[in-house]
This record gives sequence, structure tokens and C-alpha cells, in this order.
Amino acid sequence: MRLKILSAVLVLSTVWPLAPAIAENFQHTKNLLSTKQCADCELSGAGLVLANLTGANLQRANLSGANLSRANLTGANLSGANLAGASLFGANLSGANLSGANLAGTDLRSAYLTGANLTGVDLKSAFLLGVIGMPSNVGEAEDFYRLGIAEAKAGHYKDAVRYYNQAISMKSDLAAAYFARSMALADLGSLEAALADAEKSRDIFVSKGSKEGEELSQYLVEIIDLRLNPPEPEKPNRIVHAIGSLLPSLLRLAF
Repeated sequence: MRLKILSAVLVLSTVWPLAPAIAENFQHTKNLLSTKQCADCELSGAGLVLANLTGANLQRANLSGANLSRANLTGANLSGANLAGASLFGANLSGANLSGANLAGTDLRSAYLTGANLTGVDLKSAFLLGVIGMPSNVGEAEDFYRLGIAEAKAGHYKDAVRYYNQAISMKSDLAAAYFARSMALADLGSLEAALADAEKSRDIFVSKGSKEGEELSQYLVEIIDLRLNPPEPEKPNRIVHAIGSLLPSLLRLAF
């Protein structure tokens, strides 16, 4: 049975925000669906599941708590819109303008964001698992690192590696990203590449004087080496058990 290195990683906990009071203006909702022109509209709590809103003008609209799951918002103008706590699960936002939008607690899981304008948007509290086409110029290296952790926790190791790659391309000395990518690569069976990343993370932690990071990385190096060169059956593998007690500190070491 393959050792799942990732299983011991820190569990990132998030708290879903309290649902806002529903104050949907039904005339505004009707206007939106009939004309697709609803700038500054009051649409909080609106039910717009699967709605065809391609090219809709929702500039500065209040969509807090609205349900836009799997809606087609291709090319829509949502600049300055309030989408706090809204559900955009599986929604198509390709080419949409979300500049300056409030995405606090917004559910963007499995949403399509290819070509979307996310200028001035804070994604730190948004739910982004499974997002497709996340613009590479959005956020900082640590943000992509967090996205990678979330994908890896869900077992999406290839997506996790993609985010770790982005984090590393933006910040080549982010040791935790190499460490996390090493775990994901190991779970994908790419042990040689995983070993190289584990060694790289160890070297960076050493250069930064992080003793704990160095120890974590060295344990990971030894675990991967054991998977590449399994010990004789009679020899106990104590390192495998020790790594679990140290991994929860990894996220702290990243920042």
C-alpha cells in the first residue's frame, strides 16, 4: 500500500460566513432576466441557478448571498459587484469583468475563470477548490501555495502541483512550496522529482536558518528515499511515524 505522505499535512479549516438577510428585489430580478441590464440592482439572495446571463451588465449590483450556481456569466460585467457569500459554484465566468468585486466568502468552486478580469479582487476568503482557468497574474505566491494545499487535501494532486509551480515561479525561494510539491509528486508516483524537491526545500530552509524547516525536509527526504529503496522487512520504519507529528508546523514556516 502506498504511503500517503499528504495525509499528515495540516488541515486547513475555513468557516462559512453567516448568510445575509435576503432582500431580493423581484422587479430587479425580472429586469435582469429579460434585459440582462441590471447595474446597481438589489439582487441579494436572488435565485439564479443555471441562469443565462452572458454579457449581462451587473456593475455594482448587490448579489450578496445570491445563488448563481452553474449560471452562464460569460463576458458579464460584474465590476464593483457585491458577491459576498454568493454561490458561483460551477458558474462560467470566462471573460467576465470582476474588477473590484467583493468576493468575501464567495463559493467559486469548479467555476470557470479563463480570461476573467480579477483586478483589485481579494480572493483570500473565497472558496476556490477546482477552479478552472485561474489567471496567473492574480494573487501572490503564498496565495497559489494555499490553493495548492487545498487541492492536495482534496486528492487533486495534479492541480496542486500546477499551483505549486505557479507559487515557485513567482517566489523561487518559497521553501514550503517545494516541500508541498514534493509530497504531491510523491503521491503521484514521481519519486525522483519528489526527492529533488524535498532536497531543495531543505537547502532553502538551511539558508534561511529555519531549523524546524530543515528537520521537516530532511525527514521527507528520508521517507522518499525509503520508498525508492525499501528497507528489509525486519527493519522498522520509524521515520514514517515521526513525520506526522512535525507536518502541522509546515504552513507556519511558509510565511
